[in-house]
Amino acid sequence: MLVRLIVGLGNPGPKYAGTRHNAGFWFVERVAERLGVDLRAERKFHGAIGRYRDAGLDLHLLCPDTYMNHSGRAVAALARFHRIPPEAILVAHDEIDLPAGVVRLKRGGGHGGHNGLRDIIPALGSRDFARLRIGVGHPGSSDQVIAYVLHAPGRAERTAIDSAIDAAAAQAPALAAGDWDRAQQQLHTRE
Repeated sequence: MLVRLIVGLGNPGPKYAGTRHNAGFWFVERVAERLGVDLRAERKFHGAIGRYRDAGLDLHLLCPDTYMNHSGRAVAALARFHRIPPEAILVAHDEIDLPAGVVRLKRGGGHGGHNGLRDIIPALGSRDFARLRIGVGHPGSSDQVIAYVLHAPGRAERTAIDSAIDAAAAQAPALAAGDWDRAQQQLHTRE
């Protein structure tokens, strides 16, 4: 299936801009930069949106301006308006269960404790959307997770995350064209 909507999860505002929890925003911003798309605030869709149309591709980009645990409102609004089924949506988010610098594509599944995904599933009425899991590392203890994701990564960690995001952003056209297997192979076999 073609990916018609890529959503990056994060929290709005300068206070959160550099935090691990905003890795999804970083990804969508990088995709927009690569494709020459401007992301513009759109109240109707509760976020910054952009659209890329070229060579038969029609791809929407979204960074919700809701906080993480209300991401579903923005995703559902844009998906309903453009009649994009859950199977054609890719949600990029931070993943503490992967080391910094590792990215993984996944089709469907649960929320895995991620509050953004937890809100999107009932808003769409489906778990069948794809995920781009962007590794940010784990603090080592579950009681430290909230503070960990709401803080900026160190320099080496951020470099690793940025490298992974660059590699993933390079695959956005393949995903939009429906070439999931090629994108997955490129990302899952990178060093």
